[in-house]
Amino acid sequence: MKEIRNILNARETLLHAKAAKSLFSRRERPETPSPVRTEFQRDRDRILHCKSFRRLKHKTQVFIAPEGDHYRTRLTHTLELSQISRTIARALNLNEDLTEAIALGHDLGHTPFGHAGESVLNELSPDGFRHYEQSLRVVEKLEYDGKGLNLTAEVRNGILKHSKGMGPVLPEDRDRLPFTLEGQIVRISDLIAYVNHDLDDAVRAGILSESDIPASNQRILGKKFAKRIDTIVIDVIRETLRDGLDHISLSEDIHQELLSLRMFLFDHVYRQEERRTENEKVRHIMQTLFERIICNPQFSIQPYPEDDSRERRIIDFIAGMTDRFALQTFQRMVLPHYFS
Repeated sequence: MKEIRNILNARETLLHAKAAKSLFSRRERPETPSPVRTEFQRDRDRILHCKSFRRLKHKTQVFIAPEGDHYRTRLTHTLELSQISRTIARALNLNEDLTEAIALGHDLGHTPFGHAGESVLNELSPDGFRHYEQSLRVVEKLEYDGKGLNLTAEVRNGILKHSKGMGPVLPEDRDRLPFTLEGQIVRISDLIAYVNHDLDDAVRAGILSESDIPASNQRILGKKFAKRIDTIVIDVIRETLRDGLDHISLSEDIHQELLSLRMFLFDHVYRQEERRTENEKVRHIMQTLFERIICNPQFSIQPYPEDDSRERRIIDFIAGMTDRFALQTFQRMVLPHYFS
């Protein structure tokens, strides 16, 4: 069986010289190699089968507890991002397995209720709360009953440095970028995925119409969802090849239109009045959960990591909740029960 692994490692030698090779990857805790999978394939599978990944299907992307079946969740965002990332990696002859592993793990630390929930936990936690750091904490300290997934350094780094917020997609400081090209692909693809599918969901929800999309975005990127993604992905591939794969690139005009589309969504969707009203409800739920649990030493939470305070472990517990579990827990704590 060892021959299979040797064949897989040999195939990686056919990748671009700047592609990450799993043969050279390392874990914090050494392990016996798999006879039939590379190290990056093992990381992908560990993420895919962990509990945090399964919970993504019931976590908000943008719209909290939507009634329609076709709005994105954190899980469908992750899958769309993975597909976009793999398309770029394949075209550039980089390591698809590494790219997929980072993509699947990048949002494991997201809170219930999307960025509204993250904002509340950031206020409640003495050290602050950032979902990308929590994603790394999930794979290093929380999964597998506190043992962590023991992922390779390349995957952990890509997860930690995928996030941009309102910051630059292509920062001048290279230290802010993942150290692999595959991680940089996920960083850019995350933005490509969410600005396009959030725009699609906003149109579906009736918050926007197609005609509301800025004219320059429609002219340069395209009028339809699939066309916009295609335009940006092809631009990333073309510009990165032109730069000799020094780093993952975008042309200036496409880059500016992508940032413009992000700002348009912040102004007309994410910060919309109805979203702000829902966010206040989220704030009340999350604060109540934290206060009720911390004041009740008998409330059961996970006992790990053992070297962390109970307050820190409560933050982990709430961050790991799905939207519906958070609502159910809130109801049990706050609302009266019928006597039977």
